[in-house]
Amino acid sequence: MGKTKDNKIKKLLQDSRKLYHTQDLAVLWAMDNSNTLYTTIKRYVRRGLLNKIHKGFYSTVSLKEINPIRLGLVGIHRYGYLSTESIFVKQGLIFQDTQYITLISNISKRFEILGHKYLVRKMRDKYLHNEVGIIVQDGIKFASAERAVADMLYFNSSYHFDAKDIINWKKVEEIRNKIGY
Repeated sequence: MGKTKDNKIKKLLQDSRKLYHTQDLAVLWAMDNSNTLYTTIKRYVRRGLLNKIHKGFYSTVSLKEINPIRLGLVGIHRYGYLSTESIFVKQGLIFQDTQYITLISNISKRFEILGHKYLVRKMRDKYLHNEVGIIVQDGIKFASAERAVADMLYFNSSYHFDAKDIINWKKVEEIRNKIGY
């Protein structure tokens, strides 16, 4: 019994993800019995091995250490990437700050986790999974400035950019053509 428990802890602490939904833990520990799974999770939360983010969502690191973008992307529990206003602010394409971290996925949703607000825009799968203009840094996918502009034009063709003169419109059009939207 003790060896099985040690293996679960070892698997948990060696896994690089650090953020888990209940089903992720079931797969990691190869557990079919939901009662055993929930009991194990409860014990690990009590012992401080897991931190509860909210119902069915846990972390093996301090909640203060979690990157808010990664938190949102794992929180939606599906493929997605950072884009639109979050990228525009970072690149100086709009001057006002945004109250949401903006993500693109195959759902439309607004939610809040640990004080971070998220806006998820729904994109059709055939465009969403096209990696043109998508950059991966520290395991997080985000749009290049031009991909973010192309994405926004997909959602709102009359969007106002404060610094439209610094946008590489030729590259934006290339991306739009390659993606097909």
